[in-house]
Amino acid sequence: MTHFCAPVFIFLAGTSAFLYQQRGRSRGEVSRFLLTRGVWLILLNFTVVWFLGWSWSFSLKFIEAAVIYAIGVCMVTLAGIIWLPRWAMAGFALGQIFGHNLLDRVKPEQFGHGDWFWKVLHVKGGFELGATHIDLYYPLIPWIGVMTLGYLFGSIMLTPPEIRRRRLWQMGLSALALFFVLRYTNIYGDLHTWSAQATPLQTTFSFFNVQKYPPSLDFLLVTLGPAMIVLALFDQWTETSAPLRSGLRSALVTFGRVPLFYYLLHLPLCHGLALLVSWMAGRDVEWLFGAFSDDAHSPSAEPGRGFGLPVIYATWIVALLILYPACRWFAALKQRRHDAWLSYL
Repeated sequence: MTHFCAPVFIFLAGTSAFLYQQRGRSRGEVSRFLLTRGVWLILLNFTVVWFLGWSWSFSLKFIEAAVIYAIGVCMVTLAGIIWLPRWAMAGFALGQIFGHNLLDRVKPEQFGHGDWFWKVLHVKGGFELGATHIDLYYPLIPWIGVMTLGYLFGSIMLTPPEIRRRRLWQMGLSALALFFVLRYTNIYGDLHTWSAQATPLQTTFSFFNVQKYPPSLDFLLVTLGPAMIVLALFDQWTETSAPLRSGLRSALVTFGRVPLFYYLLHLPLCHGLALLVSWMAGRDVEWLFGAFSDDAHSPSAEPGRGFGLPVIYATWIVALLILYPACRWFAALKQRRHDAWLSYL
């Protein structure tokens, strides 16, 4: 499920920028907002998000440049891209998304001491900055293209509901069809090909095991495609006035109005809940302080560290229930007041 988060969020961040512009703002105003908000997100990634959210440590030996950093850089770049003609923006976005796998064979080592530059752009890895190791989980290509495509997609959201839903279905099904063709043939679209395994289930796992860092063409097709279909279904589903659906829609909209506010709160809360649940289960909790990752040699990968999905989803629901009142309060505050600083949370 988490594989859908980054591509859908970055894509819709571009859409949000387009809709923001439609509220009577000039291109210059939108460009300045994207620039300042992007720099703000980069700053948050290397301070609040990392130290108070992920690591619970103030050591400078290891810092991760993760999704908030990537969104920030994409916004800074989009601040300039929106000045281009739409055809040029479309060519740039589609060129990155469909063509970046041609760069898979280019290795950081080929750049010598400048290998860090290629890691920033296209290869997951890390580099040393003084005494600090910077770990790059989100190379910028093709994420910049994904946000740019989301910006262009914004015009579809302004079309009449029937046309919008039809286009969403068309785009979603087309993306999935292309994914299955490319993935089945193993011709292009992902650095790692799939192969038949010992069991049908393992073969299915191999087929859908596409690369996220950086996101391959196959990865983007199989995540953004279903997202388009779900968006079409939600678009139609929320038209009903049934109490249950109306209440759920209100809750989703509340979280959607304050995404960064929620994100900044949920990281330390979820980290704290992980600490609490581990302690209650009699597990070791020391590894929850300091740098950890999904690397095979990380303390988090050792046997007995994690929990099964029922515990994970239960903890997630608890976090949502805890944060909903705060998000509802802040969403109402943003509706009542129009202070400039509120737009950055």
